[in-house]
Amino acid sequence: MKDLSFGSRTYIMGILNITPDSFSGDGLLQSKDVLQTARQQALTFIAAGADILDVGGESTRPGAQPVSVEEEMSRVLPVIEMLAGLEADIILSVDTYKAAVAEAALRSGAHWVNDVWALRADPLMAEVVARHGAKIILMHNRSKPTQAQLEERLGGRYVGVEYQNLLAEIGQELLESVQLARQAGIQDSQIILDPGVGFGKTVAQNLELVHRLDELKKLGFPILLGVSRKSFIGYTLNLPPDQRLEGTLAACVIGIQRGADILRVHDVEPVARAARMTDAILSSKSV
Repeated sequence: MKDLSFGSRTYIMGILNITPDSFSGDGLLQSKDVLQTARQQALTFIAAGADILDVGGESTRPGAQPVSVEEEMSRVLPVIEMLAGLEADIILSVDTYKAAVAEAALRSGAHWVNDVWALRADPLMAEVVARHGAKIILMHNRSKPTQAQLEERLGGRYVGVEYQNLLAEIGQELLESVQLARQAGIQDSQIILDPGVGFGKTVAQNLELVHRLDELKKLGFPILLGVSRKSFIGYTLNLPPDQRLEGTLAACVIGIQRGADILRVHDVEPVARAARMTDAILSSKSV
């Protein structure tokens, strides 16, 4: 498994959505041969510069229908087993908030767990992660269906979400999840924080969050930033998901400047190139 050295460069996480209803339109369950399509996408991502592949079987877009443990396993486990068999220097992450799915995925070859509810949805998740010694991505999330608005062309967004102090509250709630992790025996070296762009935050709050991302670096953990094709870009530029590449690149570059360690993206090649260029500029020294 690839060894990451946070602070040396920006790492790229490629998204493999094993779903029929991803907001971004790239759900692989629409394919006739899911395993072959996932394999080809994974190899393309790896060749383009992905360091991590994030495999998810349940859409987290506003309005998406929940998926049972059994259905989620049937979607992601064959893909993870197939990817684990590739001769590739790649980290495999399972995108799930269910302990049973995480357990099965880690047994099938996954290395990380990406929990969009930061150990708060399933009380058994922390113990599973601790027992396997896996890395855990803890994502901030205040999503409530009642605060989501759906617009056919631009997708879902959250409205009416109130924060007294956006970054302070996000930081505090992430630290509460860190404490849950520590209580279960998870080491700080296993923890990565995700501020949860798009999850229970308005368009304006998401823009502010990216702009002030550096304030979360003070918490002392690596930061994962997921802005790819998200609705705050769509509503800012008035563009549907398949036309948000430039907005994604802009948000990723600002994110790197503000201290993001990992970028979770759909468009691996252009983002990897932009990240390499941004890293080179930021690490340059005057001669």
